[in-house]
Order: sequence, then structure tokens, then C-alpha cells
Amino acid sequence: MSEANEFAAVTKAFSGLGVDENLFISSLGRWNRYQRESYRVSTPGFFKEDERQFQRWSDHHILQLRQEFLRLKDAVVLYTMHPWERDARLFKEALLLKIPQHDVLIETACTRSSEDLLGARKAYHSLFEHSIEEDIAHHIKAHERKLLVALVSTYRYEGPKVNDDLAKSEAKVFVNALKDAKKKNLIEDEEIVRILSIRSKLHLKAICSHYKEMTGNFLDEDLDGDLILKQVVQCLCSPQTYFSKNLIASLSLDVEESAKDSVTRVIVTRADENDMKLIKEEFQSKYGSTLAAKIQEVANGSYRDFLLTIIAKSD
Repeated sequence: MSEANEFAAVTKAFSGLGVDENLFISSLGRWNRYQRESYRVSTPGFFKEDERQFQRWSDHHILQLRQEFLRLKDAVVLYTMHPWERDARLFKEALLLKIPQHDVLIETACTRSSEDLLGARKAYHSLFEHSIEEDIAHHIKAHERKLLVALVSTYRYEGPKVNDDLAKSEAKVFVNALKDAKKKNLIEDEEIVRILSIRSKLHLKAICSHYKEMTGNFLDEDLDGDLILKQVVQCLCSPQTYFSKNLIASLSLDVEESAKDSVTRVIVTRADENDMKLIKEEFQSKYGSTLAAKIQEVANGSYRDFLLTIIAKSD
């Protein structure tokens, strides 16, 4: 391999999700000081010329690389956790950020079974000696607090029965609420909060179906003006749509760290569920590429191989 090609390969190994450990060993480990200096000079994206005449790492890239070296470790730790502990810790981490991650709270509360959500609440008590509900109420002061507390507190019916007349009636509640959205914030509507937080997922899917019949529109699309409610409806009624959108937005080289983290979270938490098969089908249908191919394109090294192994289980 020519020096220029080798430099390009090492730069790629430093970029993306995770790092290519084997390339560092086979190429970078063999370089002498002059080759390393030549690499620094030829890679201004990572290094800059100091006024005292040496090439130094960009502070931003040092922090970024530390995160990438940890990415495999974080994925392995999350994957080996009991699902209850894993979700309890996801709740906690989402709440401790300067700006709480509503999307993590919503997807964890709305895509788990009733038993697993109850288990996560129990694990939260053991790990942190208070409740998820208390922490949400403490950390979130905005209008969405009541809805989020209700979502994590619920224990939904998971049987096959749906009262279709009631579903049609509650679809009208959404129709009327959206008509009045300019007068009243939807997320403060007590009927909307009640329906989303207590009804079974099959019942909510029936509501969405009746809404489409009444308006000609999809409910989640009509909720574009309220991202939190849109995410709640998608996670409850069509999680594969929500997760595939999340993954395509995250599997990119130029996204924020929190977006990159969602790749690990989504794949690890959905690995043992039927969701993963549906997510892969939705991803390919919507974006014209398999999820595996996209991971292969963007991720590196052992982290990439670990993700590919996990998603292959649902084939």
C-alpha cells in the first residue's frame, strides 16, 4: 500500500462510529517518527500547526476519539445487562443531562412490554433508591412532565381485545384537539394524555386507523408540530418506523455524539425482540439499503462487527 493510501486508510480508521483497531496495529504501529510526522502534516482535519512550530491534535478530535474507543465497551456492557437494569440506567442517564433526552425516555417507556417497564421501575428503585417518576418530576419542569410521568407509570393491557366504538370515539378526540391546537397546547390536553398513557397498543393502533379514515391523514404526520407527541404515537403504534428513522439519522459521520449513541442503544435494546426484524425490513423498504450495509459503510472495527453480529440474529 502506498504511503498516501495508508494515510487515507488510517484517517478512515479514526473516523466514523468506533475505531478500526486492527489497522492501527498493522499500519500505525509500524510507522517511525518521520512517517507519523508526515501523517500529522498531511491531515489538517485532525492536526493543526501550532505557533511554536509543531503539529498538535485538535482538542475536539481528542475528545471524539476517546468516545469512539469506548463505543465497543459501552455496547458490550449494555448488551450484557439484565433488560430491567439496562432500561433503568437509560432512564437515569437521559435525565442527568443538562437538557434531558425526551426521546430516550419516550422510546424506553413506550416500546417495552408492561412487565419489562414495571421491571425497569423496580430496578430503578434498587439502583437509585427512589422512583423514575420522582426524578422525571424533579428534572423536567415543562408542559410534557405530566405525560412523561404517566407513560413510565402505566401498565398497559396486552391482550387481543379492542373496543372499536371506543377507539373511534377517541380518534375524534384527536381530530378535535388538533383543530383547536392553536388555542391549546396539545401536550396539556388531559384527554390526550389519558388516552396515550393508559390504552393498549392495539387500541391505539385502532385509533390511528380511525383517524386516517376520518381525516385522510396519518396521526403521527399531523403531529409534526409537537415532536414529543409525534414520538409517543410512533413508538406506541409503529416502533419500526420510529427506530428506522432514528438509525438512518444516526448512521452518519457528521452527527452529534448523542445521535451516535442512539445506534448502540437501539440495536442493543431491540436485539432480542421481534422489533429488530421489522426494523430491518422497514429500513430497507424506506431507504433502499440494508441496515447491515449501512453499518458496514459507517462503523469501524470490532464495534462494527459486534453490531453486525447482533442484528444477524433476527435473519
